[in-house]
Amino acid sequence: MTALFRLPATELAHRIRTKQVSAAEAARDALARLDAVNPRINAVVDHRPDDVLAQAGAIDAAIARGEDPGPLAGVPVTIKVNADQASFATTNGLRLQKDLVAQQDSPVVANLRKAGAVLLGRTNTPAFSLRWFTRNSLHGHTRNPRDPSITPGGSSGGAAAAVAAGIGAIGHGTDIGGSIRYPAYACGVHGLRPTLGRIPAWNASGAERHAGGQLMAVSGPIARTIADLRVSLAAMSARDIRDPWWVGAPLEGPAAPKHAALCLRPEGMEVQPAVLDALRDAARRMEAAGWIVEEAETPPLREPADLQAMLWLAESRRGLNTALHKEGDPDANFVFAQMEALCPVPDLNAFMDGLQKRASFVRMWMEFLERFPVAIMPVSGELPFRDQEDVESPEAFRRIIAAQLTQVGLPLMGLPGLAVTTGLVGAVPVGVQLVAGRYREDLLLSAGAVIEAAGVPAAPIDPA
Repeated sequence: MTALFRLPATELAHRIRTKQVSAAEAARDALARLDAVNPRINAVVDHRPDDVLAQAGAIDAAIARGEDPGPLAGVPVTIKVNADQASFATTNGLRLQKDLVAQQDSPVVANLRKAGAVLLGRTNTPAFSLRWFTRNSLHGHTRNPRDPSITPGGSSGGAAAAVAAGIGAIGHGTDIGGSIRYPAYACGVHGLRPTLGRIPAWNASGAERHAGGQLMAVSGPIARTIADLRVSLAAMSARDIRDPWWVGAPLEGPAAPKHAALCLRPEGMEVQPAVLDALRDAARRMEAAGWIVEEAETPPLREPADLQAMLWLAESRRGLNTALHKEGDPDANFVFAQMEALCPVPDLNAFMDGLQKRASFVRMWMEFLERFPVAIMPVSGELPFRDQEDVESPEAFRRIIAAQLTQVGLPLMGLPGLAVTTGLVGAVPVGVQLVAGRYREDLLLSAGAVIEAAGVPAAPIDPA
């Protein structure tokens, strides 16, 4: 019999709904997998087996009563430590928040429960969830299960590493500058950054998000199959009035031409040959399925990336730096210092000008995506970085942030992006990023499914 942890979420939920297996069996299998592989990668940093089994028992009881258990019936799902989950600490990778115990679920966590998911454990993030690597002074260092010498990505590095290693079929992640898309890329799985407002999110345990966070930060799923992203997106995006940015847009939009833009070097960014090969390979896969793909230049990304950084740092310069000093995490201190060196301090006029310019950039991108319903572009200009490379020197940090142009620039416009794994270069994962218009995740998932179908399906791996 196939180990249940190897099944996609869609298949596992079907088996549980039809009583081929029980949710309790799936939960025990998931806990056994966690115990077997997590010590080598440190992806899950908090879990309670008794609670996991109790959740699964409730799903089985609902099925026995003839009730609909939900689209994720009994599927083990992990939650990132920066989202409120009742009775767990919302640490965000910080010693300062190790006792910040949530009293209620955030909307995205509540939606996963309502969909029948079993919350398996809490996944690691860098301090403050701001880095493309995953290590902090509270929970420690997460390793990439494919190759411990490369980063698992960040900030949802724990979520992506867990999914890649078969610890849960779906991982909850968050993304303000690539924190879903990049770890999915680095770990060889898929990750969806949805449109701003698609998935409701809010933490009652903390203060309201700053302006930049409200305009750019989203929650979304990481999974091994595109079908699992589709079902988890539907589950996560259910209505919750606690998030005033939530929009009840349909999950399926009107038909669009199968016309894609191949953007090999957005705004002239440097792109490694292996990444260019992956982009051209993805384009060929789409063409074989009837898509018209043509090379095109993207609208601006460099200035949006600069404005994104300005909005990020506006918060730290108004008080987060106090928390930085109190936390004393060496990685976070170095990263924030490098970012501040690259971003001049804005006055009120610069801040207001940046928000004003955002509308122009959104308009340019929407016009571009009207011509090309899907754009194919790099997730990163480089293959996954050597682990902890960003804190080796200021020069290394600058090179890395330049390679992440598409990670940082796109969120300013609130656009959805999908990281699709396409294979390996040796032992190192590679993939592409798809971008579409606002609330057109359906186009991304359809194109992603085409790319996925022409490759080798992602499957749980035993950590190296």
